[in-house]
Amino acid sequence: MSRPPFIAIGLLSACVLAYEVLLTRLFSIVLWHHFAYMIISAAMLGYGASGTLLTLLKEKISAHFGAVYVMAAAALAVLMPVSFLLAQQVPFNPLELLWDNTQPVKLLAVYLLMMLPFFCGGLGIGLIFSHFGKQAGRIYACDILGAGAGSLGVIGVLFLVPPNQMLSALTVLALLAAAIAVVELKVRPKWLMKLFVGVAVLAAVALPGIQVHPSAYKDLSQALNIVGARVVEERTSPLGQIMVVENTRVPLRDAPGMSLNATSEPPPQLGVFVDGNGPSALTKFDGNLEPLAYLDQLTSALPYHILERPRVLVLGAGPGSDVLQALYHHSAAVDAVELDRNVTGLVRQRFREYAGNLYGQPGVHVHAAEARGFVNTSEARYDLIQVALLDSFGTASAGLYGLSENYLYTVEALQAYLSRLTPGGMLAVTRWLTLPPRDALKLFATAVSALERSGVTNPAARLAMIRGWKTVTLLVKNSDFTASEIAAIKEFSRARSFDLVWYPGMRADEANRFNILSQPYFFEGAAALLSPQRQDFIDQYKFYIEPATDDRPHFFRFFKWNAAAEIFALREQGGMPLLDWSYPLLAATLLQAFAASILLILAPLALSRCRRSLPGAPVALYFLAIGFAFMFMEIAFIQKFVLFLAHPLYAVAVVLCAFLAFAAAGSWLAGRWQAANKVTLAVIALGAISLFYLAILPGLFQALIHLPDAAKIVISVALIAPLAMCMGVPFPTGMMRLAGTAEEAIPWAWAINGFASVVGAVLATLLAIHLGFAAVILLAVLIYAVACVALRGFA
Repeated sequence: MSRPPFIAIGLLSACVLAYEVLLTRLFSIVLWHHFAYMIISAAMLGYGASGTLLTLLKEKISAHFGAVYVMAAAALAVLMPVSFLLAQQVPFNPLELLWDNTQPVKLLAVYLLMMLPFFCGGLGIGLIFSHFGKQAGRIYACDILGAGAGSLGVIGVLFLVPPNQMLSALTVLALLAAAIAVVELKVRPKWLMKLFVGVAVLAAVALPGIQVHPSAYKDLSQALNIVGARVVEERTSPLGQIMVVENTRVPLRDAPGMSLNATSEPPPQLGVFVDGNGPSALTKFDGNLEPLAYLDQLTSALPYHILERPRVLVLGAGPGSDVLQALYHHSAAVDAVELDRNVTGLVRQRFREYAGNLYGQPGVHVHAAEARGFVNTSEARYDLIQVALLDSFGTASAGLYGLSENYLYTVEALQAYLSRLTPGGMLAVTRWLTLPPRDALKLFATAVSALERSGVTNPAARLAMIRGWKTVTLLVKNSDFTASEIAAIKEFSRARSFDLVWYPGMRADEANRFNILSQPYFFEGAAALLSPQRQDFIDQYKFYIEPATDDRPHFFRFFKWNAAAEIFALREQGGMPLLDWSYPLLAATLLQAFAASILLILAPLALSRCRRSLPGAPVALYFLAIGFAFMFMEIAFIQKFVLFLAHPLYAVAVVLCAFLAFAAAGSWLAGRWQAANKVTLAVIALGAISLFYLAILPGLFQALIHLPDAAKIVISVALIAPLAMCMGVPFPTGMMRLAGTAEEAIPWAWAINGFASVVGAVLATLLAIHLGFAAVILLAVLIYAVACVALRGFA
């Protein structure tokens, strides 16, 4: 058989990568979206383990090459839904990871179950490489071209069908891939092709959508446990699964941090949950402002007692609570920015009457846009910019967002907001109150840094902060606070028993009067962050409160290793909630990825008889290096493009697609390019492109972030294309070298590369949190340089 099954390979790869992207969507619903790095790592583990199996059993498998390939494709079709269903049955709760000894085992079980479909996909692709090694360039091109099409195509389909039905559709696609493989590989009996097509048709007609069960610890699950709760509306898109919950027996009352002095209560409300997180309140409104008096009892109402009839911009408007607050305080105009059209569609259409046509009220203008993109491109100036409190207290306080990139709270973001204020205008940001102080002090430090970068010599004169029993609100003014404004802040806080945290000229004895703590921690922290000893305070503080930046946008990362042991020692006194659990989860995943890779990839190779005939250390180093480098570059750019593309799922799909499609083009060129030093030239080119991008991307993203999604996707692909083409050269070049000298070692090289990718997917995330995306990209370039040196040692 002289011709590889190019169509079957492309379809199989499309199916595998579509499944990988789909899992990030499914895990957003079941757990939280930042489990994406674990999914990528599990995928690479499956690929690496398949290479080990091919190395150990190559003689037995080669005799039945076509049949094994078809079986792998068919097994992929079965295991995609089955492994996900089984993973949902594992009672893994990340919140208990640090004190329940069984949770790491359950995490490993989920990880290994997720690996199984990728093992089958990797087995099929590895078989083709092993059997047609001298055509590695063309095979690799079809492989990753199909993978790129699958990763991007799944996003388009998710606009039309919910994720659980998409999983069923991928099962059908994998069965069709098996049917085509029967034809291309001339597998006997021929009726297998008809069988697979028949089963695919039957599955398409009869297979129901896979049940998706959110974690019992997510907000939606907790809300539905309350007697009388029911889902009254459900909508889905790649941006999120939206559920609206009504409870007529135990009514929802959402008023974050409402003053304990308040005498009014919210009117009837519905809870809006996105991917099981929330709720945001959809409040019943009939045009009468009087029932909205409770909105004046929140810390977020503070700026309305300083500004008179302001023009307001609400970022993250959601179902409209902040818009209602602006209307209650007689704002002159309100621009409401919300990324998810499904959310605004609920208010405008399905619940139009319930919400009193809120988004059609005079002076209210709704914009479907990403917050940073809208701010960067709007020519309007505002008296008040409100950053809405959209995450729930439970998820925020548990550290669930510690690994999430959040570009709303970076230094650059605050600078952008301040640039859109009128003279004397204000930025207001409300966050949940956590003890000991974390969010509030990190936000304060970020605001100080943003003011300083904007040329303000005395940031203390432009900052004010108050706290209630559950929320804190920070004001950042576009000029110094006046004496009358300070008096208004003090009176507002006194009347509602809110505590002053900071205002210009504040004395220590004015803090900590109503919601009394053992010490005035918030005031002391604010004063320290405005002092010359700011960096010493940040370094010595028990939590990580360094200002977030666009290069390190993990605003909710508070974990510090040097304080972990002290907090862990308090676990029996209730100290565990002080730990940001998501960071230890990342470390645990790295350890388990490393251990699983050793167990499933390297150990079998080391203990097998074939180890004596395998190539030497330079070859292993080469495939190890290009595995780490490719994964570092890919993960860093996925995270870097989250800002530009406005959503993690878009970034995963588009960046994966672009990297894979154009790496395919680079692979094809590598097969035709006869230069002996082509890997070195490619690495030099990708190094130069990387440095260029590090210099221009921040400004370029800021200038273009306002464009429609389609345009931004095209721009993203165009930016990644030259880099990816260079990155597509090393792997097939190494494979073709092996095909000419030690063809039997190709599966071994596949396994080594898989090991590096498994560990690299998690390690890249860890390094990005600590060092920033730019450092990870530079490190990837250095590792590629190591690969160039190792290539010279090939026999």
